Amino acid sequence: MNVSARETEFAVGAPEASTSSLARLLIDRDEAERLAAVLKAIADPTRLQLLRVIARAPAGEACVADLTDCLGLRQPTVSHHLKVMTEAGLLTRERRGTWVWYAVDGGGLNRVRDILPRAV
Repeated sequence: MNVSARETEFAVGAPEASTSSLARLLIDRDEAERLAAVLKAIADPTRLQLLRVIARAPAGEACVADLTDCLGLRQPTVSHHLKVMTEAGLLTRERRGTWVWYAVDGGGLNRVRDILPRAV
């Protein structure tokens, strides 16, 4: 079989060229880990429910007592889920007396919205 120099160069050079150009498309590893943590924080049915309830609450915030009543879960369970989402940057929290109020962190929510277009 007679192969031209150009065909040989293309066949041999393609993986290197392809690999180096693909490497430029990678998300920085630290950023990928941060995004994965955010996705992990909402990859739970209860957390998705909490996020939606808080985002759609009349004042844009809800206290733990309201959330436990709404979901029919115990306070420690709800508090755990809220803590995970707060640490991931999806919620803000504010203590008022004995109650803690949670609101959706706009920046955190935008990171979730931005993940798919940047990842795909």
